[in-house]
Amino acid sequence: MKRRWLALLLASCGAVAQAAVPSALTEAALVTPKALGAATLAVARAGERLVAVGERGTVLWSDDGGTRWQQAKVPVQAGLTAVRFADERVGWAAGHLGVILKTEDGGRSWTRQLDGVQAAAALQAAAGTDERARRQAQRMVEEGPDKPFFDLEVIDAQHAVAVGAYGLAFATSDGGAHWAPLPTASANPKSLHLYGVRVQGERWFVAGEQGLLLRSTDNGASFSALPSPYKGSFFGLLAARSGTLIAYGLRGSAFRSSDAGASWDKVELGTPITLQAGLERAPGELVLLGQTGELFASHDDGRSFTSQKTPAGPLPAAGLAPTPDGAWVIASLRGTRRTP
Repeated sequence: MKRRWLALLLASCGAVAQAAVPSALTEAALVTPKALGAATLAVARAGERLVAVGERGTVLWSDDGGTRWQQAKVPVQAGLTAVRFADERVGWAAGHLGVILKTEDGGRSWTRQLDGVQAAAALQAAAGTDERARRQAQRMVEEGPDKPFFDLEVIDAQHAVAVGAYGLAFATSDGGAHWAPLPTASANPKSLHLYGVRVQGERWFVAGEQGLLLRSTDNGASFSALPSPYKGSFFGLLAARSGTLIAYGLRGSAFRSSDAGASWDKVELGTPITLQAGLERAPGELVLLGQTGELFASHDDGRSFTSQKTPAGPLPAAGLAPTPDGAWVIASLRGTRRTP
């Protein structure tokens, strides 16, 4: 089965061997000039600052719209796949080995809040007398901290959500002092990979492989599966301020919902390019990023999109963020790229 992250993760972060797990979790990322050109998988705004994350625990930050970058202090060497901020100072990054990191200085330095060992222990504690959940948690303990998080949603400086491989889903309500597993198992009985998570008020939405779409209407206390318009993998969700949702993924597939996921309409992009990221730049102005670096822009709240090729040409793209001066920064396997 095709999976968006297979190529990205193998090419950039790689699967970490069991023997290397302890050092990757305990040794700080190497500070080196080479990190400025490292493969990056995600980029986000922290106020006027840009922060990009990627291979071997690399975190870069820029205060000039992505022209020049500096390397942050990071306590792990695990590959990082997602980064999001609550404000100009507080944010989280997540990735391989079940790692979740937090910053309180706008991405200059980071502390570890969760790893795969702690996540497995939390799942065991939450399993209670549920025999199936106990078996799954025990398997996670035995396999070691090899399962990555793929996406983050940051609600505010106290609340954040992370989702990942094999149904991995955790949330915090106290700024990351504690991370607890979310009750998604009954809505995802096959433990499918979860690639995207977005929150709109009390409604939480999760997208994953094989067309999986989940929704919570009670701030993550419970989840149910939504009827899916697509059987391929969804690699992300775009949640607009209007309430519109865009689920996107393989082969240029994009679907729009204006009723909290109850129904979906296909959005024709006219491309077979897999979609990697999406964001809302202004009310009604939505942007999707293709894996070749091509942008698809909408000015009607996601009802239609037009292609906008980047001047730099094709690029193995993974993440997207707007700069303060109106340009874009693309996270890619060839490092960060600024484009008009």
